[in-house]
Parts: sequence; structure tokens; C-alpha cells
Amino acid sequence: MVDLDIADGLAIITIDRPHARNAISLDTMDQLDAALDSAEGAQALALTGAGEKAFVSGGDLKELSALRTEEQAAGMALRMRSICDRIAGFPAPVVAALNGHALGGGAEFAVAADIRLAADDIKIGFNQVALAIMPAWGGAERLVDLVGYSRALLLAGTGRILTAPDAERIGLIDQVIPRASFDEQWRLVARSLATAPAREVKRVMRGVPTTDAVAAFARLWVSDEHWAAADRVLKKSP
Repeated sequence: MVDLDIADGLAIITIDRPHARNAISLDTMDQLDAALDSAEGAQALALTGAGEKAFVSGGDLKELSALRTEEQAAGMALRMRSICDRIAGFPAPVVAALNGHALGGGAEFAVAADIRLAADDIKIGFNQVALAIMPAWGGAERLVDLVGYSRALLLAGTGRILTAPDAERIGLIDQVIPRASFDEQWRLVARSLATAPAREVKRVMRGVPTTDAVAAFARLWVSDEHWAAADRVLKKSP
């Protein structure tokens, strides 16, 4: 099942399928689409898996093995790719909290987010080649953007699986967090992003005309939140 929790501007989507190591089935795809619909308007979005063993272990092979034609395979790939595209295009910051291993389609799901935070004992890899297939949910293209063409081809072409520290070194993971404090720390980061300025910062970083960027700044400048924060800073000044 897919759980959605929304509080104080932060929407958290959790894939909770312990029997399948949080693998994605066709029904999971439907639930993810519904959760994204409900999360619209959130100031930040977090994606995670239940437990500590798997973030997402890829597609649910037990179910997806029933897809035997090229048309069926293409339909499934396009379905999940559209969900990853929705995540990548979400207007607010998106954090993937890698509570466990992110392999195959799970790695593709992770790179659809803006930011990846990982527990220090997880592994990540685009290892679809082990099944004689390739990434098809948009992850290959996003991997190139994150680590560069040659390194992305090496990783996805060989199926190499990386530790969290190794993935951080090449920019695939943004921050590695000790397992003992992982749940607390990723939530702290996600909550800090659940602010109007972070949403506007993401919009500007995506590329908007200068006038739009300045207009966004001006709206924030005259907001009550800005003046309250400014007053706190001024009161601390000597």
C-alpha cells in the first residue's frame, strides 16, 4: 500500500509493501498517482519506504512477470515513467529519503526527486542489466544529469551497485546520514524545505525570466513571515 501523510505543509508518501521489499506493482502505481494528486499544494514532498531494508526494490517481478508482450511492457514502462515525471515536475522541493536499498526501478524512483538523503548502510544501483533489461522509467536520463554521461553509462551499463558513501562522492546521493539518526534527520531537512521560499527558489532554479524571479523575491519581501524573521534578526543585533 501507499501511505500519504500531510502536516505543516510537508507531504510524505511512503511505500509500505514489506512482503515485496517495497517493490512497485501496477496497483502501487495507481496509488502513487492518487497520492500525488492529494499532495498537490504541499510546500515540500518526501518519498520513502517502510522499514529499514528497502526504499524501493524495483518493480514487483512476481506481478510484472505476467506482462509477456512488447505492448504490455511498453504500457507498464510508460505508466511508471509518467509517475516519475510527475515527481520530477512537482512544483515544490521533493526529497527521497532512502531508508533502505534503492535498486533497479527503485534507483529510478529516487532520482526523480530533487534531493536524495540516505542512511549510511544502504546501497543504490541501476542494476536492471542483471535481468537483461534497461532503465525505462526516466532514470537513465536523470542519472546522466546527476553524474555525467560516461559515469552514468558505466553504472547503468554494468549494473554496478554503490554504497551510500560512494554514491555521495559522485553526486548520486546528496547527504549520507548515520542510521541511528536517519529518521529524525531526514524529516528535519524535509520540514525545513516546507517553506514558501524553498518552493519559490525551486521555481526560479528551473528557469524563469528575470522579471519573474524579481517579482517572486518582492512578494516574499513584503510578507509577514519576512518581517517577523527580520525583526528577530534585528533584535539580536548589537
